[in-house]
Amino acid sequence: MLKVYTFVSVLILFASSFSFAQEPIEAEETKEKFNISEMIFHHIKDSHEWEFTHGVSIPLPIILYTKKHGFDIFSSKRFHENNNVFNGFILEHEHIHKITVNGKIDESVKVWDLSFTKNVASMLLSAILLLVVFLLVSKGYSKNKGKAPSGIQSFLEPIIVFIQDEVVKPSIGKNYAKYLPYLLTLFFFILFNNLLGLLPGGANVTGNIAVTLVLAIITFLITNIGGNKGYWLHLVKPPGVPGWLLPLFWILEPVSVLMKPMSLMIRLFANITAGHVIILSLVGLIFIFESYAVGFGVTIFATFMNIIELLVAFLQAFIFTLLSSMYIGSSIEEAHGTDHAH
Repeated sequence: MLKVYTFVSVLILFASSFSFAQEPIEAEETKEKFNISEMIFHHIKDSHEWEFTHGVSIPLPIILYTKKHGFDIFSSKRFHENNNVFNGFILEHEHIHKITVNGKIDESVKVWDLSFTKNVASMLLSAILLLVVFLLVSKGYSKNKGKAPSGIQSFLEPIIVFIQDEVVKPSIGKNYAKYLPYLLTLFFFILFNNLLGLLPGGANVTGNIAVTLVLAIITFLITNIGGNKGYWLHLVKPPGVPGWLLPLFWILEPVSVLMKPMSLMIRLFANITAGHVIILSLVGLIFIFESYAVGFGVTIFATFMNIIELLVAFLQAFIFTLLSSMYIGSSIEEAHGTDHAH
């Protein structure tokens, strides 16, 4: 991937130097200077409305709770109709605060924001798509019992079989069937959200660290709650370790247990976010240099990066599922301590 980014950077620099030889497009003096960082963060952050393109958006429900006033429910459209102020609340950089009669933020009032945001809406959309797709697959299995698969079943069956036979079975062993539904759901949930995030106006769900944190915690709980005696014994008394070294392992082993969900959380969040930032940066170059040459070059390389991001969408779903399978497998492995001692 480093070679790819280096290659793209060199070509961008070449296109940029070529653009200075062109006659720049004259902008009006009153035109606001383009802020690429603001544009990038606007697209990768969560928001209280679903914006598909500039000026085209869907308002979402705002649900707020304060101890004194209880629940306040209204449309996010109200904020945009009233300069981001409505019903005693102010929307500031996608954070909602209570304000005083003088229009100042009231720091003494804690506002619990339970709003239906863009990421929440996108997750619900992906959940609906998953239900529809796999109900059709299930119907296909019932209809084509003993026959060759057809339709969407024939497209998804190789992926399901691959995850089962090449990822889950080798990592978990003979008890794989107990964890297969969760791991298949995990894989397709991440995959669907990765792909939806690449569509114009798509939400950056798997690039939100809160989402990846919850997925990592679920894997962490399944791994440790289902862990057998050998797994826990290995944490407190690893076989073959001298007694005087055990206190050191009582510090290192809990850290290693916590690092597993941390690695899951950060890897998915960082890779998906980085992909979005690179593509948006390329698009932003068109508005910075205001050159047809740069626009043509960026279009080509942005398309190229989108193709790579399709591969990354599958790869990150696969890696998250593989590592989750390995962590679960290590916690239920039979004769865990004996094998290590041997």
